[in-house]
Amino acid sequence: MSSKKTVKKVKKKNPNLRLVKNETIFPEKSRAKSGNKIEKVRFGKSKRMVILLSMLALLLISLIGAYIYIVNNYTVTTVHVEGNIHYTNEEIMEMVMGGRYGNNSLFLSLKYRDKGIDDVPFIETMDVTIEAKDTIRITVYEKALAGYVSYLGRYVYFDKDGIVVETSEDETQGIPQVTGLKFDHVILHEPLPVEKPEVFEEVLNITQQLDKYNLSADKIYFDTDYQVTLIFGDARIALGDSRDIDEKIMKLQYILPDLVGKSGTLDMREYSEDTKSYSFERD
Repeated sequence: MSSKKTVKKVKKKNPNLRLVKNETIFPEKSRAKSGNKIEKVRFGKSKRMVILLSMLALLLISLIGAYIYIVNNYTVTTVHVEGNIHYTNEEIMEMVMGGRYGNNSLFLSLKYRDKGIDDVPFIETMDVTIEAKDTIRITVYEKALAGYVSYLGRYVYFDKDGIVVETSEDETQGIPQVTGLKFDHVILHEPLPVEKPEVFEEVLNITQQLDKYNLSADKIYFDTDYQVTLIFGDARIALGDSRDIDEKIMKLQYILPDLVGKSGTLDMREYSEDTKSYSFERD
C-alpha cells in the first residue's frame, strides 16, 4: 500500500491529523505534553516561593530574637563621668545618652565609635568608652578658660590668649571675673580688643597659681596701670605688677584664712622673701 493511501485511511479515522514534512503530529497528545510542562513550571515557581518566604520568616525571627537579647542585656546601669566642671554629671549624661536607645551600651558604642561629641558650649570634646555591657565612661575635655568679663548683661569667657571662647547668661563657678579691662566690642572666637593683650597671659598665670594652692578669687581687678588686685569676698589683696606674682600667691595661702569675714585691703605690692607680715587696712 502506498503512503498516500495510508494517510487517507488514517485521516478518516483521525480527521484532526495533519502531515508536516512527512511527519505525523497528533494534536491531542502534543497539547497534553505542553500542559504537563506548564504545570511543572508552575509547581517549580510555587516551591521556590515557599522556600523564599520560609527563609524570610526565619530571618525575621532571628532579627527579633537578636533585638530582644540586645535590649535586655546591654542596658547601661553604671555611668562614670570625669573632667566636667561647667556641667553637672546629670547634664553630661543627658547630652550623651539622650534620645531613643540612649541607655544601650551597644548602640552608644556604634554611635560614638571613633568620634567624640563636639559643638557643646565650654567643652572641647567628650569621649565615650564602653567598659562593660552595663557600664560606660564619659570623659569631658573642657575648654581652657582663663577668666570672664561682663559685657552687655552677658558673661564673656576667654582663654589664655584673650580669645572669646563662649558667651553665656549663666555665671560659671570657679572661673574668676576680670574687671578693669577696657574694650568696646566682643566677637566670638576673636581676641578681646584691649590695649595690652599681654594681660591675658598674666590672668592665666594668676588663675593657675590660685588653683595650685586651692584658692578661688571672686574677681581679678586691673587698674589703668595694670596693677593687680585680687578680691575675696570683702577682702582685697593688692599684688601690684606682674613681678613675683607666684611668690606672693604662695604666701597668700597662709594669710587668707585670717582675712575671712574681714573687709579691707591687704597690701602685698612690696614683696620680699624676708617679709613676715603685710599691712591690712580695714574699710
